[in-house]
Amino acid sequence: MAYLRREKEIVELDFPINKVWEAISKAAASLEWSPEETDEAKHQVKLRTKANFMAYASLITVDAIVVSEKTTRVTLSAETPVTTVTGIVDFGRTRERIDSFLLALVRDLKGENSDSEMNEGE
Repeated sequence: MAYLRREKEIVELDFPINKVWEAISKAAASLEWSPEETDEAKHQVKLRTKANFMAYASLITVDAIVVSEKTTRVTLSAETPVTTVTGIVDFGRTRERIDSFLLALVRDLKGENSDSEMNEGE
């Protein structure tokens, strides 16, 4: 039996929307996640993570919304299909993928060097 494991995270960042929107695509590229749909007008992108032998790929929807001139709210919604078998091995993977994305996003926004490996996204 298959079902979807869902996770959601909402964060507010002290950066303007244009800088956050640019950093979102850089964070996805650094994790080697592929964009499936992009709506620049709504500042929304759907990303597909990598799959591996015992884990399906997740679909992560990233929405950026203007709160004020210098503040942006980012909502991440992730869905990962799991089965009875992969659900045991994959427990917590969806949350890890959200956390990995947020870490990559913040590193890019702060201008930190992101040369370190980020295998959590796989």
